[in-house]
Amino acid sequence: MFLNMLFGIFRKMQASVHRKVENNDPSLYISLAFPTLFAFVITFLGSRLIGYLITYGVMPPMYYQPSPGLHVHHFTYGVFILFLAGYLGLSVKQARAKFWVALLLGFGLGLAMDEFGMWLRLRDDEIVRWSYDGFNIIIGLFLLILSLKPGIRMLKRAWPFGKRGY
Repeated sequence: MFLNMLFGIFRKMQASVHRKVENNDPSLYISLAFPTLFAFVITFLGSRLIGYLITYGVMPPMYYQPSPGLHVHHFTYGVFILFLAGYLGLSVKQARAKFWVALLLGFGLGLAMDEFGMWLRLRDDEIVRWSYDGFNIIIGLFLLILSLKPGIRMLKRAWPFGKRGY
């Protein structure tokens, strides 16, 4: 039931993106923000949940360790996925592909920003591991992007030194 509803939402979003690509609608990139944000939140929460389960011994560790003492964190995979999404975002023109690239971008952001504290402090301890800094930054960035155009319009209307010659 829930999955059917979710897939229905995705089909509608994909159809909206397709329409906007076909019509060269400038609001296309705002339409791509929601699938990106959705994939980001789901991936962030999923990786955080798996991290908690591994930390507290509910799940066995699932990480790549090429040599003793060298642990490849999942933010590394997220960065490579972001590289791939960036390249694909520049090279694809089809509406369906743009939608999937937006989801891939959100997935990479979720993996990379889950361990954002490690980027800042370059260490792996409890305080850094469970920090929500990256999550807060990305959510704030999406809110800024979504509110920027209406905010600028409001400022233009409210600004006293506009076209009126003051």
